Amino acid sequence: MENHMTREAAWELLKKYNNEAFHLQHALTVEGVMRWFAQELGFADEVDFWGLVGLLHDIDFEQFPDQHCIKAPELLRDGGVGEQMIHAICSHAYGIHVDVKPEHLMEKVLFATDELTGLIWAAALMRPSKSVQDMELKSLKKKYKSKGFAAGCSREVIEQGAEMLGWPLDEVLQKTMDAMKACEADVMEGMKREGVC
Repeated sequence: MENHMTREAAWELLKKYNNEAFHLQHALTVEGVMRWFAQELGFADEVDFWGLVGLLHDIDFEQFPDQHCIKAPELLRDGGVGEQMIHAICSHAYGIHVDVKPEHLMEKVLFATDELTGLIWAAALMRPSKSVQDMELKSLKKKYKSKGFAAGCSREVIEQGAEMLGWPLDEVLQKTMDAMKACEADVMEGMKREGVC
């Protein structure tokens, strides 16, 4: 996997088009989740690439929500991002905004977990701890099955992603929750360091 971009350059590029705390936190969360999955699935040598894809995946969403992943290639190319990473980023909107299909395992992981991280974080905020650390699969599944809860997080996309991966839905839920537990402190530290929380 080609990777000619530093983490610092990617963060600056993200902030060029995003300044809402919600979007920056989501970017940091998906970055951490993707890095965790890279390690977990045996792609330790590609951890940085997976992480940068996660960090930049919604680069155009704050300013161009109706052109999500349609506008992204232009913004990413202008920022010096390579074509392989652009394909990976745009593939998470497959069937929604674009016809760039997830092919690599990493792209399928992003597709399956992007919406899910939003749902898990919404569930965490309902807890007394306001954290994923004490969350269990049972309580997450209860929230997941409640159609009115975090209605903007598409269960259809999450389930389509699980199918692409060939994993049972429970495994996708558990692994994504584990990934978020592993990176939660880093995400919060990143938000504080940037002064956006």
